[in-house]
Amino acid sequence: MQDLRAELAEMIDEAEWDWLIPHVQRDAVVIVDSTLDLADVGVAIASDNVLAVQHWISEQQLSKPSAEQLTAWGNDRTRRFNALIVQPYVLVQNLIVQNL
Repeated sequence: MQDLRAELAEMIDEAEWDWLIPHVQRDAVVIVDSTLDLADVGVAIASDNVLAVQHWISEQQLSKPSAEQLTAWGNDRTRRFNALIVQPYVLVQNLIVQNL
């Protein structure tokens, strides 16, 4: 499992909103709450850990984008996300940009 986690962690990358549109259109984008580690969620999904995934869904830590979110993202073409593809899903987290 550790090898899978390391492999998935290396696959996390930044994605622009425009890159995610085709995945949204096929209903494959899943929002991961910032309190969760994207690689850990990827491992749970890839290994079919139903209990963990159901728990996160029930706690609203995993969700599909709402219509309001999609509209806001569409209006902000500069929005970026951390993204991880775990077929057939694209897991995304809002990318927090800190001004230094």
